[in-house]
Amino acid sequence: MAGSVRDQVTQWTTVAGERALHRIERYIERSSLVETTPFLSPASFPWAAKLEENWKTIRTELEDVLSFQESLPNFQDISTDQKELTDDDRWKTFFFYGYGFRSDANCERCPKTAGLLARVPGMTTAFFSILAPHKQIPSHRGPWKGVIRYHLALMIPEPADQSGIEVGGEVRHWVEGGSLFFDDSYEHRAWNDTDATRVVLFMDVLRPLRRPAADLNKGIIKAIGYSPFIQDAKRRHNAWEQRFEKLRK
Repeated sequence: MAGSVRDQVTQWTTVAGERALHRIERYIERSSLVETTPFLSPASFPWAAKLEENWKTIRTELEDVLSFQESLPNFQDISTDQKELTDDDRWKTFFFYGYGFRSDANCERCPKTAGLLARVPGMTTAFFSILAPHKQIPSHRGPWKGVIRYHLALMIPEPADQSGIEVGGEVRHWVEGGSLFFDDSYEHRAWNDTDATRVVLFMDVLRPLRRPAADLNKGIIKAIGYSPFIQDAKRRHNAWEQRFEKLRK
């Protein structure tokens, strides 16, 4: 009986939390200083031009990382909730930042990339997202409208129209050296139907907002960084780094 009561309380609390979050998201949307459409214009984020100018430099560091591709962590190995999206070894990651966590070792391995990332305003998460040939990421929704997702296309195999992303019913294809901004709180999916690996520099950045919504959003993002989920991901990443260092010696 006690267990049943606890389960009911947990369920009610979860439902109440989701309802509160939805109300806050509507407030965030009303306070947005940029588009609230599925895809957003790069012109709204002038800092992206610097990354585009240096995309070949970033790709050079990426190529060094890919020499150890099989040893890189699967996304679900770091972020366990990704098991709903992927359960194989065909979505690899190489993290630089994640909600207050900085991978010092990975930043040292890619110092020019890390230097460029450090100058991106409002950056909360950054990593190389590596999709193996014929990998599909099923439709899903991001947890929070207070961030904008960014992709810098680094390695897009031919034919380019055989890999892409659909957000809110709109489809885009990556172009090497080009930027894509989108709102991942819309349903979205991605695919690589080519015979080669697709890689983007993946970032989440704070949505530009009017105050006081901007302050509220920063507080929520900071709280997420202290959550058990993020702390577990940090421990998993640190454990991978230790194994990776031993492998390279």
